[in-house]
Amino acid sequence: MPRQSSEVALAAEAQGRDAPPFCPPTYVFTHAILVLLKGVAELGNTIFVDTLTEICKLSGAEDDDVCEGAIKLEGPIIANDLRGMSIGSKTSDLFCITFLGLCSYPAVTPFSISFPKAKPSTARPTPSGQDPIQIVQYSDIHVDPFYVAGSNTNCTKPICCRDYSAADAPGNNSSPAGPNGDHNCDAPVSLEESMYAAINDIAPNAKFSIFTGDIVDHAVWNTTQAQNTIDINDAYSRMSSALNLIYGVTGNHEMSPVNAFQTTAEGTNAQWVYDLLSSAWTQWIGASSASEADKIGAYSAKYSDGNLRIISVNTNFYYIQNYELYEKTMETDPSSQFSWLVTELQAAEDAGERVYIIGHMPMGSSDAFHDGSNYFDQIVNRYSSTIAALFFGHTHDDEMEIAYSDYSAQSFSNAVAYSYIMPSMTPTSGHPAFRVYSVDPVTFAVLDSTTYIANMDDPDFQTNPQWTKYYSAKEAYGPLASPPLGDGDELSPAFWHNVTVAWESSDADFNDYISRKSRGWDVESCTGDCKTNEICKVRAARAENNCVTPTPGVNFSKRDLDESGAVKHQDECGISVARRTLGSLVQRKELLELVAKRSGQQ
Repeated sequence: MPRQSSEVALAAEAQGRDAPPFCPPTYVFTHAILVLLKGVAELGNTIFVDTLTEICKLSGAEDDDVCEGAIKLEGPIIANDLRGMSIGSKTSDLFCITFLGLCSYPAVTPFSISFPKAKPSTARPTPSGQDPIQIVQYSDIHVDPFYVAGSNTNCTKPICCRDYSAADAPGNNSSPAGPNGDHNCDAPVSLEESMYAAINDIAPNAKFSIFTGDIVDHAVWNTTQAQNTIDINDAYSRMSSALNLIYGVTGNHEMSPVNAFQTTAEGTNAQWVYDLLSSAWTQWIGASSASEADKIGAYSAKYSDGNLRIISVNTNFYYIQNYELYEKTMETDPSSQFSWLVTELQAAEDAGERVYIIGHMPMGSSDAFHDGSNYFDQIVNRYSSTIAALFFGHTHDDEMEIAYSDYSAQSFSNAVAYSYIMPSMTPTSGHPAFRVYSVDPVTFAVLDSTTYIANMDDPDFQTNPQWTKYYSAKEAYGPLASPPLGDGDELSPAFWHNVTVAWESSDADFNDYISRKSRGWDVESCTGDCKTNEICKVRAARAENNCVTPTPGVNFSKRDLDESGAVKHQDECGISVARRTLGSLVQRKELLELVAKRSGQQ
């Protein structure tokens, strides 16, 4: 029997169900949308994919071929989520937040990580005063093997600089791509190779490099296992030819479909990715650690020239856009990685080793599930004296996160750990970058962090990219803290907290930080609530504390344009086409009615 409207359908489905306290105004609406989507999913993957594809096209979110390709890859995973989902469960609430941007996060499900030993009273060791060593970090290279110099930089696709059509081909457009990259495009191989050459020139004696993931480009609508395999193998071949010792991580873009990492409880569809990565890493981490990586994309490896252990974690198991995680009962410890991490950290503590934890997604970011982030933060707090630093990428911005033992009363005295978030090499969110750390050779404390960039505004960039010093953290932030940083002092968690205190009283100093996030590209002033929320993000290695709130729906232009018609940089976390498509249901009633019709409820 026909129903009056989608909104009426929603309310009817939700009658008698109490709205949870965290989201009373929109509970009926959001969960009723899920009822309709679940109804379409129950009709099978084909109908669900066809429906989402039609919505994507009608919304104008992307070009038709992007809609078709991306929904074909992502749609069946989302349909399977919906079929197994109980409407009104925590899983459905999280699904609503991720896809529709409505409601606030529900409270973290209480869970206490079990530790084999109590935390010792040992404090962070004082730097030795010996001559420091250097290590390098680079991240999010997103190399596009189909980059075409001279092709259109102002296209309608998520990334440009490809000859998608005759109008985009070299000689046929008014915005030709240079040979070494453009802000609207992922990186050509030439830019990647110039970065490795610059690393060798600037830090020829670096002891090792940390690569915090994401090799594959952002053409998420046409990824295949075969092409990703080529891209991963090619990138690691170039790295191994240029650099001596590399510790890598598993990025979300290494997978096809992008982000879709099953846990071991589900069957591990990512085995081919783990096989590739572990094979590439064996030369640097050894056969035993590579065997670990082959299981879940994580490993623990002892650095041979010092008392340091590198632990690489697979953060895809806590990523909100990994739709394989939206199970009927979501796992507390996906693939038992937390248990494994505790075992490795305890062994390091018992052996008196320092530890670097490396991963792709920062665990306090808005891309992390609050539950997984909370549990990870428990581990970091327990082993904070053993963990010298944490290193991540993923956001493409120059950022940071501080962990505290008490988030309700944050201070320098209870700041316990610090995460360095590396900006990207791909230029879509700023000038390409890499970083050189000055490190104590005994304690492996970070004494300074210097970021180098290839300034794309340089007239010579397209003929010969020049990688130059952008800023030193010690020089830029050391004088701001009270007390100021002294010679030989660690850039400790307490120091970084004191820097954020200085930002609170100085808009100018804070906006210097904002400018550095994009390496001085396309910078906007950040004051008032913007400033408050940004400082909150820095003080949140735990996602539930980062002051990020979901935004209803999304902006559905193919490319975000400014008033002059120029393309602005977009969200660099790689919002999926399916996510943007479902988000349109919040703003476009006619699209919601299409879902109701397809589900047979109108």
